[in-house]
Amino acid sequence: MLGRMLYSLLNNLQVVEKLAESRPIRRAAQITAYAITKAQIAGQDASKRVLQSKTLKQVRQEAGQVPRDLGQVGSRLKRVGDTFINEVKDGLKEGSRQIKK
Repeated sequence: MLGRMLYSLLNNLQVVEKLAESRPIRRAAQITAYAITKAQIAGQDASKRVLQSKTLKQVRQEAGQVPRDLGQVGSRLKRVGDTFINEVKDGLKEGSRQIKK
């Protein structure tokens, strides 16, 4: 019974318009739009950082070369791993600075 009543209220154009004009609904819509926009900006920034990443460039470069022996593969992986670890540390430091602000 309650579901049927709710369904009929939400399908009533006048009720929906009155709700849309209410302050709490407008504020909820503003907060939602703000959160979505912030998430999009953060995602774009993160993707830019990944594309400019030294690790990504190094992986692409190393993937294009054919190794001559297994020792060479190990040293390449170590260099890529070291670069990745340094970038993670730098990212953590930058994140800490941003949190302090």
